[in-house]
Amino acid sequence: MTAKTDRTQDHDVIAVIIEDHRAMEDLFRRMRSNAEDRSAAREEFSALLVAHSEAEEAEVYGALKRFRGVDSEDVEHGAEEHADGTKALLALLEVDDVRSEEWDTRLEELVEAVSHHLDEEERTVLNEARAGVPEGRRAELGAAFQKERARQLAAGCGSLENVRGLVHG
Repeated sequence: MTAKTDRTQDHDVIAVIIEDHRAMEDLFRRMRSNAEDRSAAREEFSALLVAHSEAEEAEVYGALKRFRGVDSEDVEHGAEEHADGTKALLALLEVDDVRSEEWDTRLEELVEAVSHHLDEEERTVLNEARAGVPEGRRAELGAAFQKERARQLAAGCGSLENVRGLVHG
């Protein structure tokens, strides 16, 4: 079967997560660009980052820990990095002037925290899952991830108030 007709490919959790990672990287470029609407890009990024992180933790990380070949410590570390990324996101959300030096500083802190996580997750957890989790289970996890991510997005998960709540508990 080709990727277009194979429904498993549509939901493979690894592919779906990596697709989100590439979208985040594109949003970083938009938030850095003087030619873009930085506020709109920040709003879009905030929603995607929070929805992605919450869906991974709710639907994917726990399941992956149960598979031989997926290092539980790598999964736990990923959750810790989500918290670091959310803190850096809050700092950027609290900047009023998207053309200020403070914006540039906070954005680079966010880029550093999130890019580190994306790279590490792709090299460890996702590669381990690719090798150790059967395709059918990866498709189930991908569908659950997408459903939870959509629920988070519909609930306005990227709002300043929600991000503050996630950081300050």
